[in-house]
Amino acid sequence: QVLLAESGGGLVQAGDSLLLSCLASGRTLGSYGMGWFRQPPGKEREFVAVINWSGGRTDYADSVKGRFTISRDNALNMVYLRMNSLKPEDTAVYYCAADSIMKRPLPLVGPNGYAYWGQGTQVTVSS
Repeated sequence: QVLLAESGGGLVQAGDSLLLSCLASGRTLGSYGMGWFRQPPGKEREFVAVINWSGGRTDYADSVKGRFTISRDNALNMVYLRMNSLKPEDTAVYYCAADSIMKRPLPLVGPNGYAYWGQGTQVTVSS
């Protein structure tokens, strides 16, 4: 069983930055890709960013490209999402997720390819 725990969310103003963290326990994540997704109020969960198992490949939603950076530290079993130049439309609950398949070249951008999810952390950006 894998447990994922997000942290780092909060209430910030437009233009501010936040660093979200995701700590995995129960299994070493070094062989699995990871993703960040978000669910804005009243909307469906949407893709934000993914990183492959080695950290060598990443992909981002168009809405966050150039502003968000996903990274990982396999020694610490951590995944991060650095969010810069935050906008009110970034307001959402942010979730990290672990890929269901080992060493996939790049995790899927859809939520169905993930075996484990965290509880989420709220990010609210005021204008």
